[in-house]
Amino acid sequence: AGEPTALIAQSDLSGDALVTPLTQLPGDAERGRTIFADRDTGHCVLCHAVDELDVEFQGNVGPDLSWVGDRLSAGQLRLRIVDYQLVTPGALMPSYYRTHDLYQVGDAFQDETILTAEQVEDLVAYLGQLKKADADNDS
Repeated sequence: AGEPTALIAQSDLSGDALVTPLTQLPGDAERGRTIFADRDTGHCVLCHAVDELDVEFQGNVGPDLSWVGDRLSAGQLRLRIVDYQLVTPGALMPSYYRTHDLYQVGDAFQDETILTAEQVEDLVAYLGQLKKADADNDS
């Protein structure tokens, strides 16, 4: 078996963004919220916190994502989830949609991404809606 090729080519990028969605169907924000909070799927809460999320023991290793929709576009969010190494080489955040240049991968997970393309798009939909203006309107 040869080395897996990159799922995302440099030509797919626009600056620090992956503008083109990975799926034809738009992501589902509610499913994205579940993936974000689930410690067996995305495991995002291990390192990140979101104010509106009712989950115990949210992380503080990565940035607080409470208003990330105000700071980053969908394309920027997508690239950070897909392969943050393309944004910040050497960063601790896992590459959730990459199969090449990975180390200590169990045999059962060879050539598999951590999240599916649909799950990535669900996370993009969820995180993209986290905006301060929306939270202010809710109160």
